Amino acid sequence: MLTKEKIEQYIAILGEELVPAMGCTEPISIAYAAAKARAVIEETPIRGRLEVSGNIVKNAKSVVVPHTGGLRGIKSAFAAGLAVGDAEARLEVLSNVTEAEKQGIATVRDSFPLEIITPEDARIFDIGVTLISANHTVFVRIADTHTNVVCIRKDGEILFEKPLADMGKKTDRSVLNVEDILAFANAVNVEDVKEVLERQIQYNMAIAEEGLKNDYGANIGKVLLRAYQPDIKITAKAYAAAASDARMNGCELPVIINSGSGNQGITASVPVIVYAKGLHMSKEKLYRALCVSNLITIHLKSGIGTLSAYCGVVSAGAGAACGVAYLLGGGMDEIEHTLVNALAIDSGIICDGAKASCAAKIATAVESGLLGLNMYYNGNEFYAGDGIVKSGVEKTINSVSRLAHKGMRETDKEIIRIMLDGE
Repeated sequence: MLTKEKIEQYIAILGEELVPAMGCTEPISIAYAAAKARAVIEETPIRGRLEVSGNIVKNAKSVVVPHTGGLRGIKSAFAAGLAVGDAEARLEVLSNVTEAEKQGIATVRDSFPLEIITPEDARIFDIGVTLISANHTVFVRIADTHTNVVCIRKDGEILFEKPLADMGKKTDRSVLNVEDILAFANAVNVEDVKEVLERQIQYNMAIAEEGLKNDYGANIGKVLLRAYQPDIKITAKAYAAAASDARMNGCELPVIINSGSGNQGITASVPVIVYAKGLHMSKEKLYRALCVSNLITIHLKSGIGTLSAYCGVVSAGAGAACGVAYLLGGGMDEIEHTLVNALAIDSGIICDGAKASCAAKIATAVESGLLGLNMYYNGNEFYAGDGIVKSGVEKTINSVSRLAHKGMRETDKEIIRIMLDGE
C-alpha cells in the first residue's frame, strides 16, 4: 500500500539513482578511484597497481573514455583519472578536462608503470587503486556500486573504511513494487520530482540528438531512421540507440544514469520522451510516465545486481514500455501485462561489455518492450508456465532476478574468458 512514507522513499530513490555521469560508468569509476587516490597521496606517484574484477574488465576494455582524445580502455581510464581527474566530481570526474590537459593523458597512459591484476576473490564490482610515491603508499577501493568508496589507506593507516554491505544508498530498494510504483506516479506532487526528471529529459535527449547528427560507432540510430519507414516506434528506438552510439564512442556530453548505467538511463527515458512529444502529451504526464519507467527499471535491476551476464537494457526497455503504456492511459492491468510480456520476450540477452553494439541491444530491448505493450492491446499475452513466466508480475520479476543473479553466474565467467582470449 502506498503511504506518505513510501512516497518520500520513492522520491529519494529517484534522486539517488538519476544522477549525471560522463562516459561509460565502469571506466569512469576507474578514473574516479585513480583521482581519489591521487588526491590522498598529495605528491607525484611513481608507480601504481590497479585491481579490477572481471566484470570491470568486461565493461571498460572497449569503450572510448571521454575527454581523452579518443583513447579506449582500462589504462586510458586510469591515466585520465590520475592525470586530470577531479575526485570531487564523482561520476563527472573527467568533466572539466581542458584541451591542453587531454594531450598529457596518452603520455601518462604510455609511461606510468601500472600493474593491472584481476584478483580471484574480487567482488562482482570491485576496483582497487594503489599509488606509490617517493614517501607514501595510498590504497583506495570502490566496491558494489560506482562511487561506493569502502576503504582508503595511507602508509598502512586506515583513513576511511566501511562495511562492504553498505552500498552508500540511504533508501532500501525492497520497498519497490509495480502496484505502488503506479500509485506513486499518479499521486506524487510533480514539483517534488520535476528537477531530477527535467534534467534527465534535457541531458539524455541532447546526447540522442548528438548521436543522430554525427558519426559515432556503428550508427545504429541513423541506420534505423534510414532503413525503415519512420514512425513513432522507430523514432523512439532510433533516438535511444543514437544516444548510446554517442556515449559508447567518446561523446563528451553527460547522461543521467539509472541503476548505475548510462545506457539504462537512456533506455528508460528516451523512448518515453519521444512518445510524449509525438503524442503531444503535457509535461506533467511525461514526468509521471518517467516515474513509472525509471522506478520499474530500478525495481527490476535491484534483484539482478549492478553487473551481471544479463544485459541491463532489457530491464530498462521493459520499464520504458511501461512508461509508454502509462502515457497511453494504461493502468495496472496494462502495465503489468506489458512488463511480463516484455520480460518473456528478451530476457537472456547477454552483457558482453560496454561497446558500440550496446546501441543495437537498446533498440532490441525497446522493440521487445513495445511488442509486449502491443500484444496486450491486441488481446494477447504470455501465461504462467510459459518458460520463466510466473503467476503475477512480482513473481515473474523474481524469476528474472533468479535467472540473472544466480543462473547466469557461470555464463558471466565464460563471457569474460572469451573476451580476454584475444581477438
